[in-house]
Amino acid sequence: MSDTRRRVKVYTLNEDRQWDDRGTGHVSSTYVERLKGISLLVRAESDGSLLLESKISPNTAYQKQQDTLIVWSEAENYDLALSFQEKAGCDEIWEKICQVQGKDPSLEITQDPIDESEEERFEEMPETSHLVELPACELARLEEIADLVTSVLSSPIRREKLALALMSEGYIKKLLQLFRTCEDLDNREGLHHLYEIVRGVLFLNKATLFEVMFSDDCIMDVVGCLEYDPALVQPKRHREFLTKTAKFKEVIPITDSELRQKIHQTYRVQYIQDIILPTPSVFEENFLSTLTSFIFFNKVEIVSMLQEDEKFLTEVFAQLTDEATEEGKRRELVNFFKEFCAFSQTLQPQNRDAFFKTLANLGILPALEIIMGMDDLQVRAAATDIFSYLVEFSPSMVREFVMQEPQQADDDDVLLINLVIKQMICDSDPELGGAVQLMGLLRTLIDPENMLAPTNKTEKTEFLSFFYKYCMHVLTAPLLANTAEERKDLPEGTTKGIPVCPDNFQTAQLLALILELLTFCVEHHTYHIKNYIMNKDLLRRVLVLMNSKHTFLALCALRFMRRIIGLKDEYYNRYIIKGNLFEPVINALLDNGTRYNLLNSAIIELFEFIKVEDIKSLIAHIVDNFYKALESIEYVQTFKGLKGRYEQEKDRQSRGLSRYRRDARTLDDDEEMWFNEDEDEDDADAGVEKRVDEDFPEAYGKYMGAKKVKESEDKENLPKRTPTGSFKFTFSHSAGAANGTNGASSKPAPSASPASPNGSSGKAAAAALPSTPVVKAGLVGLVDYPDDEDEEDEEEDDDEEEMSPRKRPRLGS
Repeated sequence: MSDTRRRVKVYTLNEDRQWDDRGTGHVSSTYVERLKGISLLVRAESDGSLLLESKISPNTAYQKQQDTLIVWSEAENYDLALSFQEKAGCDEIWEKICQVQGKDPSLEITQDPIDESEEERFEEMPETSHLVELPACELARLEEIADLVTSVLSSPIRREKLALALMSEGYIKKLLQLFRTCEDLDNREGLHHLYEIVRGVLFLNKATLFEVMFSDDCIMDVVGCLEYDPALVQPKRHREFLTKTAKFKEVIPITDSELRQKIHQTYRVQYIQDIILPTPSVFEENFLSTLTSFIFFNKVEIVSMLQEDEKFLTEVFAQLTDEATEEGKRRELVNFFKEFCAFSQTLQPQNRDAFFKTLANLGILPALEIIMGMDDLQVRAAATDIFSYLVEFSPSMVREFVMQEPQQADDDDVLLINLVIKQMICDSDPELGGAVQLMGLLRTLIDPENMLAPTNKTEKTEFLSFFYKYCMHVLTAPLLANTAEERKDLPEGTTKGIPVCPDNFQTAQLLALILELLTFCVEHHTYHIKNYIMNKDLLRRVLVLMNSKHTFLALCALRFMRRIIGLKDEYYNRYIIKGNLFEPVINALLDNGTRYNLLNSAIIELFEFIKVEDIKSLIAHIVDNFYKALESIEYVQTFKGLKGRYEQEKDRQSRGLSRYRRDARTLDDDEEMWFNEDEDEDDADAGVEKRVDEDFPEAYGKYMGAKKVKESEDKENLPKRTPTGSFKFTFSHSAGAANGTNGASSKPAPSASPASPNGSSGKAAAAALPSTPVVKAGLVGLVDYPDDEDEEDEEEDDDEEEMSPRKRPRLGS
């Protein structure tokens, strides 16, 4: 169907009282056998699918607004609207609706839902009483008019009749003339009555009345009437704000007078709705639905008119990217674009796509790159909001742009994604509100789930390779700097070579955000992140944060390790074993002592997962190296269960019933070779490491210097270390203490530090258990696994079994 008269957009009102666009098509009215009546049908112009099928019910109230809108409710809280391209098409369908319902097409509403008693009264009315009789518009009768307007609000039929009377007699303009008279005379009583009248007229919810009240020559008087709320001792000064305080800034002169008028009108009506009118009660929610629609359609019209003006947008972009543009002017241009993008959210999807493609073609991303590098915090914040609109609209468009940048720029620091990362790192907000927003945008950009567009099947591989080559070192720079083996900013007297965790709360929050992003990478970027973790020995650096006095940061580090182990990848498992990376986790568990908290539960869950999933290589490593430190933890059966799994596997091997099986993922030749060769990195890797640790972004260095907060270190919360930097087990917080037993009833457990893979071994340190008795009954069992009782019985039978030669030198007393 090519008839433009019948071309419509279908809208539905959502829970937030905002109109959602359901598509564009052509409307017709025809008899539908299934619905047993004349119905409105809208078929999509793109594929002919049915967008709307609505029977014209005799009892449904249809309303015609602004000459091109028909609005009605089909069910409770389900409002529909048809927006016609042409007035003639709207009139044609309106006549059809009125014909089916037997109504006069000259009315702008067919009927409203009414109760039975009112319907009966209405039927008894003589046909001649079509309109409400309005009192004469005089000062002396303002109270009478106010009472009339207030009284009709409870009756849909009387509201309709009052609206018709107000329109037919030009009554609104007469009332506003009386307002000027009352204000000149300082007649407060009359002004209070006019407040009630104007507020009541707004609650009539009629688009035709709004068009009169919000016209240029009336709207400021309407605002003036609403200043004189009887509940206030002194009137508000809304007109003063709108005319003097609120300034309309034209970043580029708008020559179209209609567009300029529409912008002014929309701002003022939005101000009336959001600021002047009180929040509607539950019974008044629908009274202002037409006002919401009025604002919505105005915004759609403004965006469409600006978008069609190619010269305007071209000039805006030219000034935005011109180096000669003053900072103040550039700030106004950025704020204009931010508001422009916010208005664009009212467009239907097809038009919104065209809008953002227009911005992309004009060069919005290169312009954002310039803006995000500026020092002005307000400008950067506005640029971040614009960037978020673009990422939400099309992550692929942003990725395509950033991948082309290295060909045009020699310095990695000026890449758009690196600018975003640096802005996240250098967020001056103590609560890191901007950093959290930027982290969410980065997460969207690196999420493979939205890289599955069939048009570009290589996008995932190409972008992730780009990100890990050019951007990952910038993201991890704060993490590597704060977990370095030697820190230049160590307090005096601190032993060099011992990693020190940041005590600054803001830095800890930032590291937690970075760890959250890295944990996401572990889950979704299996190949790229695996290589990065291995080359940088990243997990060892992350686990330094287990010593942090900020528990949330220690939990983030533990979550990172838990996600790695959750992959059940033998390549990762061998890396963990080779680096002896369970040591800081077990130290944290033992130092946590008898505290029954989230850290305790999370660590135990990690070992419980290893036991339940029967990850044999990790089980053997844990039992061989750490079981003596953990064996007397009895409030959960996790560690005895691990020992049981270990003994069962040894028994199967010794009987020859089965060979030692690895997990489902087997090592290939390259991976095996990696574990057998020396850990010396090649020159290229050394160069990258030097670049990361010594020359990480200058902006972060400035940030660290400016934000350094010296706090005294809480030594009780930090694991004890030997002078060489190795961890040691300190059994004043060891398994016995963690179990709640006292020194008299439990065997002293020896301390041991297993040989580390780099050749340095920790010195064994024995410490007495606390002499103060701790009541065991006060502890609640964390996890109770009935199936572990059998394994426990097997261990008792085997209690006297001789310690294996491999185990004795590491865990001997």
